[in-house]
Order: sequence, then structure tokens, then C-alpha cells
Amino acid sequence: MIKYWLNKIKTYRFQLSFAVFGVIFDQITKIWAVQRFTNEQGIPTREIIPLIGPNGNWVRFQLVYNEGAAFSSRPQDILPFLPPVLFFLLLSIVAMSVLVWFFRSIDKRDWLSRLGVTMIMSGAIGNFIDRMRLQKVVDFIDCDFPDFIMTRFPTFNVADSFVTVGVALVFLSPVLLKSIHKQMNLEKVLKHDQN
Repeated sequence: MIKYWLNKIKTYRFQLSFAVFGVIFDQITKIWAVQRFTNEQGIPTREIIPLIGPNGNWVRFQLVYNEGAAFSSRPQDILPFLPPVLFFLLLSIVAMSVLVWFFRSIDKRDWLSRLGVTMIMSGAIGNFIDRMRLQKVVDFIDCDFPDFIMTRFPTFNVADSFVTVGVALVFLSPVLLKSIHKQMNLEKVLKHDQN
């Protein structure tokens, strides 16, 4: 059974389907969060739903809008002459182009890196949809890691989770698929020596 699912995960079809699932799941959870935490006048209620930890303080849901980029950084501070919507549109086009190029350059045997890149693209598309539709990103997952560097971790969403896990998979692939990477590197050396 495990081998069956492992073979499925390695396929391009599964990876593309998983990316589409990620975008849909992200959008559904954001729609739920906005409806759940907004009153009849369209104003956020500032309500908190505690989930895990003492008094539900480690993981909780609350609605937060991110009008900036990652970790609420503002594009107006980087390029003040460019409207934020145009900034995010151009940034997304460049980022997606780089990700597609990177995906195509990954050896087909390195299925973990390919899955990671499709997860990053899925998350990027999910947040891009918010920026084009609302001019801000809906965040609602609020975590606290006791005795960590910051008071609370920045509030995030499903798309952000896909990006984070995707990046981790790309970096962990050479460790987890060590024999495949060793073989690919050996083939590169042999090809280089032949030229």
C-alpha cells in the first residue's frame, strides 16, 4: 500500500492535482475565515477560536488581513512609485516564471523537489488570488511557540503552509533521496568528463 502511494506521489499528474487541491483548499478556508470572523456590516469581529495548548493559546484561529508582502512588509517602501496591485502582479509573474523554469530543470527522479516546487507554486497562486481579489491576503492561523524568539509567530494561512513545506521538501530532498542525488551527481560528472 505504501509503495502504491509512493509511486502515485512521484507522478506529474499527482503533483499537479495536489497543487490544484492546495489552491482550492486555501481559498475555501479563507472564505470560511472571512465569513466566520466578520459581522453583518463587513467588519472583522476580532473573535478568537482557541484550539490547542493551555487555554487554546498555542494554536488558535483569528482573522487578520496582510496588506503587505511576506511578514507584512510593504511594497510601497521598496518601490513607492508602483501601485501595490501592479507590484504584486509583476512579482508573481517573475516568481512563477522562475518556479516553472526550476521545476522543468529538476531531474524526474527527484520527485520530492518537484513536489516541493509544485507546493510553492500552489501557495503563491493562493495568495496571489487574494491580492488580486481583495488587495490583501487573508490570514487566520495564529500560533505561539513558547520561549521562541518572538512573542507570537506571524498569523498565516494554508497557502503560506504550502510554501513553507514546499521549501522544506526542496532543501530536504538531497538528504532524504541521498542515493538518487548521488546517482544524478555521478551522471553529471561523467557527462562533463565526456565533453
